[in-house]
Amino acid sequence: MNNIKNYVQEHKERFLNELIELLKIPSVSADSAYSQDVINTAEAVKESLEKAGCDLVEICETPGYPIVYGEKIIDKNLPTVLVYGHYDVQPPDPVELWTSPPFEPVIKETPKHPEGAIFARGACDDKGQMYMHVKAMEYMVQNDSLPCNVKFMIEGEEEVGSPSLSWFVERNQEKLKNDVILISDTGMISNTQPSITTGLRGLSYVEVEVTGPNRDLHSGLYGGAVANPINILAKMIAQLHDENNHITIPGFYDKVEELSREERDEMAKAPFSLDEYKKALDINDVHGEATYTTNERNSIRPTLDVNGIWGGYTGEGAKTVIASKAYAKISMRLVPDQDWEEITELFTKYFESIAPDSVRVKVTPHHGGQAYVTPIDSTGYQAAAAAYEESFNIKPIPVRSGGSIPIVALFEKELKSKTIMMGFGLDSDAIHSPNEHFGVFNYLKGIETIPLFYKYFTEMSK
Repeated sequence: MNNIKNYVQEHKERFLNELIELLKIPSVSADSAYSQDVINTAEAVKESLEKAGCDLVEICETPGYPIVYGEKIIDKNLPTVLVYGHYDVQPPDPVELWTSPPFEPVIKETPKHPEGAIFARGACDDKGQMYMHVKAMEYMVQNDSLPCNVKFMIEGEEEVGSPSLSWFVERNQEKLKNDVILISDTGMISNTQPSITTGLRGLSYVEVEVTGPNRDLHSGLYGGAVANPINILAKMIAQLHDENNHITIPGFYDKVEELSREERDEMAKAPFSLDEYKKALDINDVHGEATYTTNERNSIRPTLDVNGIWGGYTGEGAKTVIASKAYAKISMRLVPDQDWEEITELFTKYFESIAPDSVRVKVTPHHGGQAYVTPIDSTGYQAAAAAYEESFNIKPIPVRSGGSIPIVALFEKELKSKTIMMGFGLDSDAIHSPNEHFGVFNYLKGIETIPLFYKYFTEMSK
């Protein structure tokens, strides 16, 4: 362990500078205006894997953005770890809320990161966490301590639902063959209490369109006589939850996994302060499904949220119109046994059924994925737990995340291997939000800890 600590300290400035250069490239996969930047980032990732010591690195074309594949096979009789990450990032909007430009990385102190944090879009999700694995690989190669084989699969479409990944995985199963998949696209409880994500929620993401009259109308001449799609949409959205914040879609809960009291009690052992939670978000109270705690609501229970809503005139000043159309984007986070395609169908039928005859409704599915749970008695989990314990001097706590990584269920189906999620970010790192950041401590600690996973996984696999 001292060797890796010394190596990280010796190369600390270089590690930070390399990540900062990667973060400067605005690889926003959702916006075609950045398409060349996304491709340039793939080239940068390829170069970094080559420098880290991979014997084979290639940019693999897909129907969408390319996947960067790399490998170092030292002995085919040894276990193989497949590292997954993504090099694309969320759009930076709203840019005006950033305290520094989103693609001009700076290191600043925060209450949770007194040693400094890198502020930039993609710092934590997922360039910083993906790059930890590249630098961990560099260390193991440079110090002749790589104990097993390693493969990398770094994609450029995760933030838009990974539409090309299943296409690639299905066509490259032999190339991607592995004994365990390792991902750092999650977080941990704190810098003093590590945790391992053992569950992810699934996702169904849709866009709805409500149409009234065939054109925008004068609200004085037609108001009160013609349905206003914005008013109607607001009422329809309000009907998606009852007074207990229970989702009202018929059949929505039919396959929801109900955890036992014992399992819920185990979850409750994770450190959590409701007062600190509210203070950090500047809210007076929490909100959610009745009879469940905050940590249960955001991890083991399904949810439905409006992610965006628009229609009519939103420019400066007044324009008195009844809009012809109104829109909303809605996401549903799902738990094990809920099938995202079935939930999408249930949502569509219900949403259409509650629309009055005065409007027309269109539901467009965007993307989705299944929930995932990894067993804590697996070799991969035990190796990760041992790595964290040696690195942090405390046992990690298994936790279920409220987030979704839809491709994890795909990996198990197609590659028949378990996924271990070794995240090093914190809840306060503002991923998907203005001022996203990643602690310098967390970045370097990840580089220190990952080689220990390789060590323990190889030993435990014998």
